Amino acid sequence: MMFPLLFIFPALQYSSSVYSFDHSHCSTKTGVSVYKGGDMVVAAFFPLHTIVYDSITEDPSSDSLYHQLNIKNYQILLAMVFAIEEINMNPHLLPNVSLGYDIYNVLYSEWLTLDRCITWLSGKKYISNYNCRKEMKSVAVLSGVSWITSAQIGTLLGLYKYPQLTIGSFDTNLNNHDQFPNLYQMAPKDTSLASGIVLLLNYFRWNWVGLIVSEGQKGVQIISDLRAEMDRNKICIDFVEMIPVSKVSFFAQKQLNPTRVLKSSANVIITYGDSDFLRGFLSYLKQTLVTGKVWIMNSEWNDINHSKHFILQSLHGSLIFSHHHKELSGFRNFTQTLHPSKYPEDFYLQRFWFYFFNCSFADNDCTTVENCVPNVSLHDSPNNHFDKVMTEYAYNTYNAVYAVAHGLHEMLLHQAEVKLLRKAEELMFSAWQLHPFLKDKQFTNHAGEQVNLNEKMKLNAEYDILNYWNFPEGLGLKVKVGQFSPYGPLGQQLSLSEDMIEWATGITETPQSICSESCSPGFRKSLPEGNVACCFDCTLCPENEISNETDADQCVKCLDHQYANTDRNHCLQKSTTFLDYDDPLGIGLSCIALYFSALSALVLGIFLKQQDTPIVKANNRTLSYILLITLNCCFLCSFLFIGHPNTTTCILQQTTFGMLFTVAVSTILAKTITVILAYKVTAPGRRIRWLLVTRAPNFIVPICTFIQIILCGVWLGKSPPFIDTDAHSEREHIIILCNKGSVTAFYCVLGYLGALALGSFTVAFLARNLPDTFNEAKFLTFSMLVFCSVWVTFLPVYHSTKGKVMVAVEVFSILASSAGLLGCIFAPKCYIILFRPQMNSIQGLRNKIHYRYKA
Repeated sequence: MMFPLLFIFPALQYSSSVYSFDHSHCSTKTGVSVYKGGDMVVAAFFPLHTIVYDSITEDPSSDSLYHQLNIKNYQILLAMVFAIEEINMNPHLLPNVSLGYDIYNVLYSEWLTLDRCITWLSGKKYISNYNCRKEMKSVAVLSGVSWITSAQIGTLLGLYKYPQLTIGSFDTNLNNHDQFPNLYQMAPKDTSLASGIVLLLNYFRWNWVGLIVSEGQKGVQIISDLRAEMDRNKICIDFVEMIPVSKVSFFAQKQLNPTRVLKSSANVIITYGDSDFLRGFLSYLKQTLVTGKVWIMNSEWNDINHSKHFILQSLHGSLIFSHHHKELSGFRNFTQTLHPSKYPEDFYLQRFWFYFFNCSFADNDCTTVENCVPNVSLHDSPNNHFDKVMTEYAYNTYNAVYAVAHGLHEMLLHQAEVKLLRKAEELMFSAWQLHPFLKDKQFTNHAGEQVNLNEKMKLNAEYDILNYWNFPEGLGLKVKVGQFSPYGPLGQQLSLSEDMIEWATGITETPQSICSESCSPGFRKSLPEGNVACCFDCTLCPENEISNETDADQCVKCLDHQYANTDRNHCLQKSTTFLDYDDPLGIGLSCIALYFSALSALVLGIFLKQQDTPIVKANNRTLSYILLITLNCCFLCSFLFIGHPNTTTCILQQTTFGMLFTVAVSTILAKTITVILAYKVTAPGRRIRWLLVTRAPNFIVPICTFIQIILCGVWLGKSPPFIDTDAHSEREHIIILCNKGSVTAFYCVLGYLGALALGSFTVAFLARNLPDTFNEAKFLTFSMLVFCSVWVTFLPVYHSTKGKVMVAVEVFSILASSAGLLGCIFAPKCYIILFRPQMNSIQGLRNKIHYRYKA
C-alpha cells in the first residue's frame, strides 16, 4: 500500500521521544536533506520521521496517520555529525581532506525509501537514469535502522556498487553476498541473545512464556534459537505470534490477536524485532490495557504517550536487552553545546528549539530562530526528551563513519604511493574502489573497543539489561540493572541487581510465570498425555523412593541399607534387628520353650521314678526315655534361632532341628512297630517272637538318624548355612538372619523328615485299633496327626512371611509339634501315674484285662 507524501498534521503533541509538527509555515517546511559539503561526502538514509497509525477518539472511523519526528533516531544524525567533525579535526586521519555529510529522512515505505535514494543519486529534479548533479562526492552510504530499509536501499545501490554500511542490528537477511555484495553490517552478531534471554528466565525461574516476533527469516531464526535453548532448560512457550514486518509500523493493531496475550497464563512475554517493529507493536498496546505481564525486549523502543488511550503503565517493569558499548566521552559535551546557530543546515535542530524553547523564526526562509530561552541545550528539554546516553544505533553510526574514514585514508595512501599525488583535488576515484579497503577493516575506536567489518571475525554482542521505569506516569526512565556477556565464565555470564528492578504496576515481589506449580521434594513430575513439558502433575514417589529436589523428573530409589522417610525426601539409615531376647516375640517363644523343656524334664523324671510300673514298662520304656530326652532337646534347640546369629548357630539351627526331629519321629515309628510286634507275638501260630526279644525296633532310630546325618553332612559340605541380611522385609530395619545356603539341601532334609513322619503316621493309623492295655497305638496316631498338621501348615505360612517373623514361625512350629508329641503321648500316661495310680499296678492291669474279655 502506498501513502501520499503529504499528510494532514494534527495540533502540536509531543512526548519523551517524538513530537508532531503544527500547521505553521516554518514548522512544516523541511529540506530534502541535511547537507554539509566537503572534499568527500558520506550519505545517510535514516528514519528520522515515523508514521504512526492512531485513534484519537472512541470512533474507529476517525483513525488517522501521524507524521512524527523520532528524537531517538535524531541522535543517530548527531552521532554522524559528531564523528565527521572529530575526523576533520584529526590531523592523523585523512589529513588535508574534509568530510561532509548528506543525510536523508526515509519513511518505512518502499516507495518513499526509493524516492529518497533516487533524489540523492539524480538530484532534486530527477529523471530516471540521469544524474542532474554537477558533481557527486559521496563515497559511501549509511542506512538503517530497519533491515528492510537497508535491503531496499541496498538493492538499488547494488547497481552503482556504492559501499553501504548498515547501523541496525545484525541481520542474516543482509548477509547474502550474492544479493548484497556491497553491504557491511556494523552491529555485532546477536547469536548469543537467545542464551541471554534464557539465562534471565532461569534466574527468575520463569518457564512459561509467550513469544511475539517479527515475521521473516530473522523471526524464524530467533524462534528456532529460543526453542533450542528453552528445550535444554525445560522452558515452554505458551503461544507464538508472528507479525508481518512490512506493515507493523502502520497497522500493528490489525496484525496481533489481543486474546492470545490477554488470556495467556504466561506472565512473561518476549518480543523480538527491530526498533520499528517494537514501536509499531507498542502503538498497538495503546488500545489495550495489559496488566501483570513482564515484557522482555531485544531493543529499546521509542516512547509514545501522546494518545489518551495509550496505557504505558503496561510496560512499566519491562526488561530490555540492549547492546553493551562503552561511552564516548566527547559525545555528551557535543550534544550539550549544540545550537541552531552553529548548524544552520540542520532544520531538525531548529524545529527542536522552536518547539521546546519558545523560539520564533526570524524570516520566511525558516533558517534562523530567535527570541529563544537563553543558555539552553538539548539536555534541558522538558521531561528529558533528549536521551543523553548514546544509543546502540548512534554508536554503530559513529563506528560506521570512522570505518569509512579509515578505508578512505588507506586507499588514499595507496593511491599516493602509486601515483605520487600530493593534492587532494587530484585524487579521483569511484566509490566502488573503496570496497577492498573496507572488506576486512579493523580498528579501535575512541572508546577503546574493537570494530570489525569482517563478518566472519565479528564477536557476539554483549548486552546491558535495562529496566523501564514509568511510575509515576511519564517518568520514562531506562535503568541498567544487569549485564550479559557470552564470554564470561560459566555460571557468571549473567549479572543482575535484582533489588534495583521495578516490576509491573501492582506487583510487589518477583512475579511468577509457570504453567504448573513446582513439585516439592517427595514428588516427581508426571506429564499427562498431550501436555508440554512445563504443564505437569505432581506424583508422590513410590515406596522407598525419594526426590530431594524441586521439580524432580524421577524419584531415586534408596540404597538397600536405607529407607525413605514419610515425606519421601530423604533416605534414612536402617537399623539392624533380629529375633532377639528383648523382642516381645523372642521373649514369648523363649518362655514357651523353657516351659515345655521343664515339663518334658518333669515327665522324664516321673517316668524314671515310675520306671518299674506297668505303664512305663509298656511299649518299650527305653524308647520313651529317648523320645522324652529328644523332645526336651527339641524345645531347647529353639534357642538357636533366638538371639544374634553367628556362624555356629547358623550351622546348628537347621541340622540340629533336622536330626532331633528325625530321632523323635523315628522313635515314634519304633514304638508303633513295637505295638504291632507285641500283638503279632501274642497271636496263635506266630513265629516272630525273636524280633521282639532281640529288640529289633530299637534299630529303627539309629538307622533313620544315620540317613539324616548323611543328608546334613552333604548339606554342610556343599553349601552350609551362613549369616546373611534381609534389607527388604521391613521398611526401617535390616534383619540379620541365617541363610540356609543350599535351599535344595534344606528341603531334602525337610522332605526326608516329612516322609518319615508320614510313614510313622500311616503305620500308627493302621495300628490304632490293635488291642493295647494303655491304648498307646491311638495316642501315637493322634500325636503324628498333630505333628503332620503343624508342619503342613508351616510350609505356606513360612513362605508367606519374611524377616524375623519367618524365623519366629519356624520356632513356633518346632515348639508346637514338640508339644503335640509330648502332650498326646505322655499326658495320658502321666494322668494315670499321678491321678489313677491303682491302674498302674499288676492288680489294676488284671482287672482291666478281665473287664475287656468279659465285655
